[in-house]
Amino acid sequence: MRIISGVILGVLVLAVTWAGGIWFRILAVTIMVLMHYEFSTMSGATEKTPLANAIGWLAVLATGLFVLSSLPAMAFAAIVIGAAGAGFSGMRGGAGAWAAVAVIYAGFSGLALAEIRGEGLFGLVAMMFVIAIVWSTDTLAYFCGRALGGPKLAPKISPGKTWSGAVFGAAAGVAAGIAVALVIRQGGGWFIPLVALALAVASELGDLFESWIKRRFNAKDSSRLIPGHGGVMDRVDGLVFAAFTAFVIGNLMPLAGSPGADELAARLLGL
Repeated sequence: MRIISGVILGVLVLAVTWAGGIWFRILAVTIMVLMHYEFSTMSGATEKTPLANAIGWLAVLATGLFVLSSLPAMAFAAIVIGAAGAGFSGMRGGAGAWAAVAVIYAGFSGLALAEIRGEGLFGLVAMMFVIAIVWSTDTLAYFCGRALGGPKLAPKISPGKTWSGAVFGAAAGVAAGIAVALVIRQGGGWFIPLVALALAVASELGDLFESWIKRRFNAKDSSRLIPGHGGVMDRVDGLVFAAFTAFVIGNLMPLAGSPGADELAARLLGL
């Protein structure tokens, strides 16, 4: 079941990434909604702070509509306002902070994924750039960590992860990013390795963050939505952190004086 569901999900995600446009936006919004469901369920927001949970859901659904309508500024505003409203209304119940984090974590993940992919060819390359880095980082970190062992990276959060795995995983992520840049024959100079390293580290931090959340709420998996794989958060923890980092880098580049390409994806690739 794990293999079957993994193959189906992999083919579906790659097909939708290739298609782009509204199809990828639907995928991004679906991931966002399911992540918010899993996060709010694990944290017990439904029982502890029903009002905060309701505000959080309104914010996520509004964000989803804005993402589908290609209105990123409105989506950003919905996330910020919704997180503030959920956090404030849930203060007395003791779970307001978690309700706010759920909105931010899910909302920005969906927005970032949709904006990176965008509509055109640059978006497809940028999304494959992010996916290649995350997949390479995760794969090499696992195998090198198992083979080499050594000091633990964060034993209280995820006992199986080692510094050797983290270092080799990050190196693999940088190599994957450079490979994608070379395939499109532009290289990106010194900029591409730095961005790739940032995304690889973000991917590893995303994995640790999700492990910490599950330990905090005594959950083995984020949910049972995916047969044999657990939940959506279990599968995209590294991807969404890397996507969020790419989203921030792409939007900050014009402020740093870099050439202001219209597409976020083009700026991310140094085009």
